[in-house]
Amino acid sequence: MKLSRRNLLGLAATTLAVPRLPALAAGPIPLAPPRPHGAVPSARQLRWHALERYAFVHFSINTFTDREWGYGDESPALFDPSDFDADQIVASARAAGLRGLILTAKHHDGFCLWPSAHTAHSVRRSPWRGGRGDMVREVSDACRRQDLAFGVYLSPWDRNHAEYGRPAYLAYFRAQLRELLTNYGPLFEIWFDGANGGDGYYGGARETRQIDAPRYYDWPATWQLVRELQPDAAIWGQRGSDLRWVGNEDGHAGDPCWAAMDSGAFSIEKNHGGVRGGEVWRPAEVDVSIRPGWFWHAREDDQVKTVGRLMRIEFESVGRGAGLLLNLAPDRRGRIPERDAQVLREWGEAHAATFGRDLARGARARASQVRGNAAAYGAGRVLDGRGDTYWSCDDAVREAELMLTLPRPATFDVIRLREYLPLGQRVTTFALDVEERGGWREIARHQAIGSQRLVRLAAPVTTRRVRLRIVEAEACPAISEFALFRQPELLEPPTIARNAAGQVSLASEWPGAAIHYSLDGSTPGAGSPRYAAPFALPDGGTVKAVCLRRTKASAVASRSFDLAKAGWRIAAASAPGAEALLDEDPATLWRCPAGGELTLDLGAEHALTGFTLLPAAHLPAGHGAPLAYACHARRDDGDWQPAAQGEFANIEANAAVQTIRFDAARPARYLRLALTRAGGGQERIACAELGVLTR
Repeated sequence: MKLSRRNLLGLAATTLAVPRLPALAAGPIPLAPPRPHGAVPSARQLRWHALERYAFVHFSINTFTDREWGYGDESPALFDPSDFDADQIVASARAAGLRGLILTAKHHDGFCLWPSAHTAHSVRRSPWRGGRGDMVREVSDACRRQDLAFGVYLSPWDRNHAEYGRPAYLAYFRAQLRELLTNYGPLFEIWFDGANGGDGYYGGARETRQIDAPRYYDWPATWQLVRELQPDAAIWGQRGSDLRWVGNEDGHAGDPCWAAMDSGAFSIEKNHGGVRGGEVWRPAEVDVSIRPGWFWHAREDDQVKTVGRLMRIEFESVGRGAGLLLNLAPDRRGRIPERDAQVLREWGEAHAATFGRDLARGARARASQVRGNAAAYGAGRVLDGRGDTYWSCDDAVREAELMLTLPRPATFDVIRLREYLPLGQRVTTFALDVEERGGWREIARHQAIGSQRLVRLAAPVTTRRVRLRIVEAEACPAISEFALFRQPELLEPPTIARNAAGQVSLASEWPGAAIHYSLDGSTPGAGSPRYAAPFALPDGGTVKAVCLRRTKASAVASRSFDLAKAGWRIAAASAPGAEALLDEDPATLWRCPAGGELTLDLGAEHALTGFTLLPAAHLPAGHGAPLAYACHARRDDGDWQPAAQGEFANIEANAAVQTIRFDAARPARYLRLALTRAGGGQERIACAELGVLTR
């Protein structure tokens, strides 16, 4: 069946309330359905759960300034995509099997992708479409044409608006929100970013403005506006919203990841894993980008996530009961780049190949206990392909078993389980077993099922019988699906890395594969050099590599390198251990007080165009990420000259490499870097690697 938005919402609507009599029942049922347990989802949350995977699209003035966070002083004249194609963007998301799309209508820089009546800082003052364009309109129309649900992102922080931080801005913010809620049809989600307050243009004031976000924004009043105008839209944002941030931008939820939350103080740990027994249903959404950054940057063209990585993200987000919001970054044409589009298409094919055939279909199901011995709650309900039926037990039953007997032995490595969500999350711990040589062997044990639990086995198993054991539950189980799948073989490209000595190494997890590479930009094949040991690469070189096995080949991997760190030294540092920034090992960290600085000696003079800084993937206790920097450069016999100063945008949520470009190339041997501010209110900073750009 074609899964249109209408079909999707219709399917979700069947689970919006606990029925008095379950579907498919013939005649009166002697026992009522189980009572809901704990927090349960609302109708709009159930519709959101049914989407599972959907797209984010970050495209704005930052695409043309090569920034992640704009300052707010950017001229609208910069915004001029040469070949904007909303249908190509939406089609790329649809090819991946994504079911919705959220557009960043306004990011922190305040530039609006629609001709807002309340500001001139919008597409209305840009060259695009002669100032008569409306990008929100074009994308929302394209979503409707291609049966994708549509949503919008509106940044509460506006670094352009003169009144930000004062009461007048709230009226402006809500007026813009009203435009988006009333002019673009039904919205499935509204996204309010948590980044608020800091440096900005602010109408020319060029100052820092800090706010108390909960008090300043008065979120209940904003939620009420959304509820009045878009009652079916799920709200992502602060306390009181429908959905919660998972606590990272790396692409994974906690394991387990409970859908409920409590009313206690905020913590990243609670967002990551939820709260078992929490009083409100507020499931996690995993937001992650297909590239390291959220906006398009040419330097990241060879860093698009692979199909294998996207599949892993899916298992660690959707497969743990969260929603997956995958960001796509159109380039300056206004189109999804070809490499990104190819990966999305291949991911869609891999997803369909994995979940297109349920190997449990045709099986016989038998349970250790059935609620009231009623057929309406029988074990076979987990195999009927419906979301509104379920196997359940008598109220007093907390431990139970359900066994599938397949028509013939099947080989599988993925198991999918679902609970009947209108009754809440009931199962605490479950185990899975397979029958082998007349006995049972446990192959997995986890906590939490919820909207969906995907169990990915380390290796395929072959059997005729598989068993689900409810080991611990807070209420009698209500299981709506028990499905078995086999993953296709994914042909992943090799990894390309360079060590501290400047040598390049290639590796593959594909057993028996030969790795071939080229250094001239050509696509390597069987006739190209075969990798055997690390090799030296001239500064500024590019490596391309491919894995070959029999007649199969993985996708080509490509990575460009700048200066090798061999011969570099730390000439001075305000704290010991700064050499960790040069060892090409992201696990070793330099720790310094906020405001700490170091001087790097490159050993020779180069034309420097910028620097890179890799933050710590896992911050030590008492340390924050560096939020701001000041960089100076010096020739061998010259004075220090300022090279760049500013902030590392979004570094606290996204621990990706930070790339800072100078406004012009600077001949220099020495680089002095000061890390002027720490994140998280900490007094110390930790970071992993420092690099230098020469092109």
